[in-house]
Amino acid sequence: MSVPLLEARGLSRWYGPVVGLNDLDLTVEGGIVGLLGPNGAGKSTLLKLIAGEIRPSRGSLRVLGHEPFANRDYFRLLGFSPQQDALYDELTAREFVEFLARLSGLRPRTARIEAERALARVGMSDALDRPTRGFSKGMRQRTKLAAALVHQPRLLVVDEPLTGLDPLGRRELVALIQELGAEGVHILISSHVLHEIESVTENIVLLHRSRLLAQGRVAEIRALLNRYPHRYELRARSARLLAGALLSLPGTHSVRVSRDEGGLSLETFQPAELERELPRFLAELRPGLESIEGTDVGLDAVFDYLVS
Repeated sequence: MSVPLLEARGLSRWYGPVVGLNDLDLTVEGGIVGLLGPNGAGKSTLLKLIAGEIRPSRGSLRVLGHEPFANRDYFRLLGFSPQQDALYDELTAREFVEFLARLSGLRPRTARIEAERALARVGMSDALDRPTRGFSKGMRQRTKLAAALVHQPRLLVVDEPLTGLDPLGRRELVALIQELGAEGVHILISSHVLHEIESVTENIVLLHRSRLLAQGRVAEIRALLNRYPHRYELRARSARLLAGALLSLPGTHSVRVSRDEGGLSLETFQPAELERELPRFLAELRPGLESIEGTDVGLDAVFDYLVS
């Protein structure tokens, strides 16, 4: 029987009267997982617990079969890139990453080789020997990520890694995360940039008010939100003709035809009925359907539904 990547039972953490995490039960099997939630949801507290920076106030947490707090064996398996700016400005990028490689147990020569390799992998080869004090926000983010990767961890935890990166930098980082995941590295990524998370993984853990609100694949979570009708945008040459047919379907909540006569907005509580009957409507009525798109199946819409 395989050990879960992460297993929390009754996990709580408070700071005096302030509750950071409340009675969390969570099992994560592995792979690339997005950790999401509005500000104050408990994400940062959970990441600090996983990183072993703080201990639980109550309950238990095991990651890769280890209790994280003050566990040197576990730290060798973990790569952590925090949201906070944590560079030593008097060091160059190479010196900083090499220093952390030495702390993780690598010998001097190996640490130097692996530091150069990690910096190259995050696109920092041209800045190896520049002091980090002059780095842009994006360059500092890349250097932190290289430091988290230098000892080739089994689990990479990254907190808001896309902050400060330009569009090209974001695409490159997303590609790197996907590449690492394909190599078998488990990755827990926290971010507010929802469409970027969606491009990396469909597996999410959503926290809200210090508790677990939802977990699983985005499409599966959306399917469980029965109180909200599914929204579709269609375009057809005879939009009004198609609208009349769609109104007859069980579960249809509303149908609106746009002013340009070609657009059509549909809300339905029974999307399976739409998928079953639409081919018949198209064959019988020939309305000239040009496109159909589900507009609320993405992560942004699911996130808004869940925290509203």
